[in-house]
Amino acid sequence: MQRRNFIKLLGTGAVVAISPSLIKGTLRADDEMLFKAYEKVKLVDARGNSIKASELKKEVTYIFHYPHVGTPCLLIDMGEPTQKDIKLKSESGEEYLWKGGIGENNSIVAYSGICSHQLSHPSPKQSFIKYIPKNEKTMAHKNGGVIVCSSHLRVFDANSGCKNLTNERENPLASIVLELDAKSDELYAVAILGPDKFQDYFKSFKSELKEFYDGRRKAKKHIQGQSTTIELEKYSKQIIAL
Repeated sequence: MQRRNFIKLLGTGAVVAISPSLIKGTLRADDEMLFKAYEKVKLVDARGNSIKASELKKEVTYIFHYPHVGTPCLLIDMGEPTQKDIKLKSESGEEYLWKGGIGENNSIVAYSGICSHQLSHPSPKQSFIKYIPKNEKTMAHKNGGVIVCSSHLRVFDANSGCKNLTNERENPLASIVLELDAKSDELYAVAILGPDKFQDYFKSFKSELKEFYDGRRKAKKHIQGQSTTIELEKYSKQIIAL
């Protein structure tokens, strides 16, 4: 099992490396890691077959839901190794460390699909947020290789833990901690790294949650076992990208 985001717990002089999937609750460690672990969930396709890391299309935005039934996430194979050990900071000043992508080329990343600015997100009707491949142009930023929220033109660096390029004082996108089973090539979501916007999202989109998830209570339930993963172009009827 490849575990890209091991945590080193410091305290009594001993250093212990542990997998995120073995930690429950919220952890703020001395080495600037901040995350909340949830149930380990396998990523599967629409037929229930395991998503294989090596079969992901390069620089294509995939959607899955984690850790709640109603919270969309972005899965991307960047096509080349990401940066490593990126220090990020929340609006409230908490620091954490993004370790980098996973997979054979350390190129696979996952982030919350809920924009940290005004909570825009993918839905079956439309999406204002997507990854812009490196060879494509966007009005929001001079270079590709970024996640753009076209709702209010926020830009996040997908190669560096989704730090906020539009306003560094605003939150990055929360990261989804992934694990890869090296033998089976299967991908799992195990934790959230960095500040999330889940509760604000649940409060702000009651009518949408009722339409797509039969209400906020069901949308807030934790995903268990597996999460269906689909290309954004097949998930949302309309994708708005500038």
